[in-house]
Amino acid sequence: MTEKAQFDIPLVLPGVADAADACVERIIGRLRPRTGVDEVHVVPATANQPAKLCIDYDPDTLSLSTVRAEVGAAGAEIASQYGHIIWQIAGLHARRARTIGDRLAQLPGILEVNVNPAGLVRIEFERAVIAEDTLADALTGMGAAPTELSAEPAHVPKEEADGEEEHDHDHDHGGPFGANTELIFAMACGALLAAGFAVSKLWDAAPVWLSFACYVAAYGFGGFFTVREAIDNLRLRRFEIDTLMLVAAAGAAALGAWAEGALLLFLFSLGHALEHYALGRARRAIEALAELAPRTALVRRNDGSTAEITVEELVVGDVVIVKPDERIAADGFVIKGDSAVNQAPVTGESIPVDKRAVSDPALARANADRLDAASRIFAGTINGSGVIELEVTRLASDSTLAKVVRMVSEAETQKSPTQRFTDRFERVFVPAVLGLATVLLFAWVVVDEPFRDSFYRAMAVLVAASPCALAIATPSAVLSGVARAARGGVLIKGGAPLELLGSLDAIAFDKTGTLTSGEPRIREIIPASGVSKEELMALAVAVESLSDHPLAQAIARDGKSHIGDHAVPSASQINSLTGRGVSAVVDGEQILIGKAEMFGADGVAPLSQAMAEAIEQLRQSGHTTMVVRRGDRDLGAIGLMDTPREAARATIERLHAIGIRRMIMLSGDNQRVADAVAKQVGLDEAWGDLMPEDKVEAIKKLSAETKVAMVGDGVNDAPAMASATVGIAMGAAGSDVALETADVALMADDLAHLPFAVGLSRQTRSIIRQNVFVSLGVVALLLPATIFGLGIGPAVAMHEGSTLVVVFNALRLLAYKDFR
Repeated sequence: MTEKAQFDIPLVLPGVADAADACVERIIGRLRPRTGVDEVHVVPATANQPAKLCIDYDPDTLSLSTVRAEVGAAGAEIASQYGHIIWQIAGLHARRARTIGDRLAQLPGILEVNVNPAGLVRIEFERAVIAEDTLADALTGMGAAPTELSAEPAHVPKEEADGEEEHDHDHDHGGPFGANTELIFAMACGALLAAGFAVSKLWDAAPVWLSFACYVAAYGFGGFFTVREAIDNLRLRRFEIDTLMLVAAAGAAALGAWAEGALLLFLFSLGHALEHYALGRARRAIEALAELAPRTALVRRNDGSTAEITVEELVVGDVVIVKPDERIAADGFVIKGDSAVNQAPVTGESIPVDKRAVSDPALARANADRLDAASRIFAGTINGSGVIELEVTRLASDSTLAKVVRMVSEAETQKSPTQRFTDRFERVFVPAVLGLATVLLFAWVVVDEPFRDSFYRAMAVLVAASPCALAIATPSAVLSGVARAARGGVLIKGGAPLELLGSLDAIAFDKTGTLTSGEPRIREIIPASGVSKEELMALAVAVESLSDHPLAQAIARDGKSHIGDHAVPSASQINSLTGRGVSAVVDGEQILIGKAEMFGADGVAPLSQAMAEAIEQLRQSGHTTMVVRRGDRDLGAIGLMDTPREAARATIERLHAIGIRRMIMLSGDNQRVADAVAKQVGLDEAWGDLMPEDKVEAIKKLSAETKVAMVGDGVNDAPAMASATVGIAMGAAGSDVALETADVALMADDLAHLPFAVGLSRQTRSIIRQNVFVSLGVVALLLPATIFGLGIGPAVAMHEGSTLVVVFNALRLLAYKDFR
């Protein structure tokens, strides 16, 4: 016999709300081997509760109190032992990112570190070995002072705003000219190289030292950044291209070929300066998200006066006045006024959404997470022509926009499968090339040639084979793809979901609220003999008013128009029967309302013949049916219909055109109802009569056959989404659960955004493949060419050219168009 116990993850691991966090995996790994523990797994979060840790244990071996103690001890140990940090480094460029990451990884207590070209650092560390302050000091010592990741723009005086961008991007590494220092130094190197060449070739009377001075100065400007990287690499005992370039340039100088050495440094520094500039475009696309929210808000005080305060000073319950065409400063709900709000900055919706005031502010305040979309407001969106007043429901640091910025930033530190492959490839390839270069360095011993020629050949091979383009090929595409998705109202949580989404063959859709509007309406009412329609509906409204299920809400809403003068009784002791219906008590009698399948199973008496016939009649016409029973008597049946979304059929057609070969609808409704809806939206497959656990099994079955995504609301569908290759949540704006549980979150409650996400991911995957092909292709071409005599100059030009090609190819994703 096995017992089960469940524990809230945020309680077991304080500060960890995400069930996918690495610390959750660690606690599972620690608990699973314990004697008496049969299984440990995560129960995904729902709208009403956080993610839970589920322990299956043998009660004959462990008592519940012992299990609690074990879980508490393991959680406390892990929470105190491990830390997570995401920091921003201003002005970081691609060739610094990897060096800094490797240097951090060598510190004691570091479990995992990733530094991406966007300047984001993600670190997992052991608190007992190393402290956050030590990590910050270590980064500062590398010339990469970190700052806390923030979703709000930095507050600067107005007169400084114009120059803010350049300063912020490179104040640590840029030097005296800000973000453009590296490019300016490269151009100065080129100018001095050209001047030295012109003096030596065109001015016969010029002193010899003048051209020499020009070349030496060119070395200084062209090698400034390269020297720093080479020193860092040598500290790591790593021989990479920065070191190779210095060795080659120094060798050229030692042999008197100053012009050739200056040319190498010019081409190399110019290539990396352009790469830094190009990646800055993608980085700024992310930073632009954080700048959407205004810095101040106009607040109405209790005495009726108004005051302008910073967004950080806003508290929950404040009333903010938003004038026409102003950006909205906080998440909240409208309490006064009507307007159309442009939500594109957050949800990607192209058409402004009409907003109206809530009818009952107190009720809205008590149910802030279940607000109607027509009254909900998000920070960063833009008001239309009307003046509105909103009540703040979230602090600036907890707004939907702030969460998206943090999640997008963290997503860009997650490596994709291709990047992990290229990292493994480099670990084997680089030592092999170094070995080849060492052999070629001594070619003069075997071949009748001077040492100078062997030296240059070896240097040329090292330059040609250095996998710089391969190292930046995938990160640049992921950076651009995630940035473009976020700008379009789609949150993709890292390189892995981005690539997987682009490789899908099948998509499974939940029916209610995904393919349909999620607002079913009462279409038919069939009371039993001797029961009036008013009596039936009054009882149904009484019970269903206590439930938050979409069908229950529809009956409670629409049923009021069918009760006439009949009084609605008082219901109590509501009990949800998952996937089947509800039970409650009215006037001392049990009331059951649910699917026909609930009756005749689990000890519940079967339906009467007349009621079974009524259900059959409703189902033949495509209705979702609910039966109402008082005590042991069937009172009647209610037929509801949920209309397909307007965008559903067009979305399915576009997905087919993109290349999704198989699409399936999963529904808890009767198979005939599911078939009818599937036919309306253009789907070939519909699986009906599914309980929530059946949907999980359905996804597991599909996943065993092909790569499949599950599209739902991210709350009720969380278990099925977790079982899919990619979980996609719709309408995630304002839903913390959907944002946390989904791999991909469509911020708008609009199915039309799905083809955009899939199309962008396919394009990203294609560009990653192109980049890898170009990177390896250039190496494959240059390696034999340099062995057989191609000079270092052409090798550097092609090497740097390939790096720029892959970066600018990746930047094409920022301009990806969503053809609707």
